[in-house]
This record gives sequence, structure tokens and C-alpha cells, in this order.
Amino acid sequence: MCSNQNLIHEPNMLKWFHQFLQQKKVLSAYRKTSFSADPGQMPLLGDALVIAGTVCFAFSNVGEEYCVKKNDRVELVAMLGLFQLLVSIIQIFIFERKTLEAIAWSPTMISSFAGYAIAIFTFSSITPFVLKMSGSTLFNLSLLTSDMWAVAIRLLFYQQQINWLYYVAFSVVAIGLIVYSLNESSSTDGRATGTEVAPHYQQLPSED
Repeated sequence: MCSNQNLIHEPNMLKWFHQFLQQKKVLSAYRKTSFSADPGQMPLLGDALVIAGTVCFAFSNVGEEYCVKKNDRVELVAMLGLFQLLVSIIQIFIFERKTLEAIAWSPTMISSFAGYAIAIFTFSSITPFVLKMSGSTLFNLSLLTSDMWAVAIRLLFYQQQINWLYYVAFSVVAIGLIVYSLNESSSTDGRATGTEVAPHYQQLPSED
């Protein structure tokens, strides 16, 4: 009940803004540690599009948190799957139709698509549970650490080095997660204390 009300409170907007700044720092560091040596033709436009996509994804998770706490989780997952399918079909038809026709289908390619579909299905199914337990802010902040898998693969499998700025960005994200978790737990305890119902006292009969 308290979590539903927090979605419209001003402190939640401040938390979301803090989360946006964290994402911007990580994205800037990640661009400098790109796998390719070519910076691209329009790096600023690319950064702007990535940040815009990140903001939209953050708003999407906030809305998903609101829906999962107000409605049934099964209904939410079903509607997400339906509309994501429609959007994907339209996107493929408009932007990627020629690319899809040029794909040389092979067992390896089919296995890759199947693995990606299973991963997306698992992610979309688990996300509502995480949002209901911890909230969209902590969920979005936790997603910032997912690039650590790419760094680990780069170091272990490709034997490549990355820029030291990534470690700085990852440390900032980790510290932000710890600070947010501590503040969230303390604020939750404060709300629980403030909403406690006063004990009812029974009036004793007066002595004659």
C-alpha cells in the first residue's frame, strides 16, 4: 500500500533523477570503452539516442511497477507479450524486412534466435516479481551493473583490456545502490512506525 502511494510522491521523482544521472555516467564511460576503435560518424547523436532510450525504459519500468501493484501479474505479462509482438512485427516490416530476407538460416542461427527468445521470455516473466518486491528505481539501478558481464567476457575470452573509467563508473553505481538501499530501508521503517495503529485500551469498570 505504501509503495503504491510513493509512485506519485515527489521524493520518488528525485530518486528517478538520481537514477538518470547514474545511467548517464555509465553510458558515457561505456562509450569510451567501446569494443570498436572507430568512434563512429555521429557519436553525440548516438549518445543522445541511447540516453533517450534509457529514459523511456525507466518510465516504462515505473509504469510497469504501477500496473503490477494495481492489477494481476498474469494479465500484465500477457499484455506486454501481446503488444511487444505487435510492435516487433511493425518494426521488422518497416525497418528490417530486407535484413530478415537476407538472413542465411542455419541451425546455429535458429539456435541463436531461440536462445534470445527464451532469455527475453525469462526476463519479462521475472521482472514483474522484482518490481513488486523492490520497486522500479532499484531495478533500474541494478540493471546498470549488467555491463559487467560484457566486461568479464571481454577480459576472460578475448583477453582485451578496458578503460579504467569503466571501473570508476561501476564503483559509482555500486555505491549508489548501497546508499539507495540503506535510505529505502530506513524510510520504509519510518513509514511503518508512523502508520502503526494506536493500541485500544479497555475501560475498567469504576469501583463503587
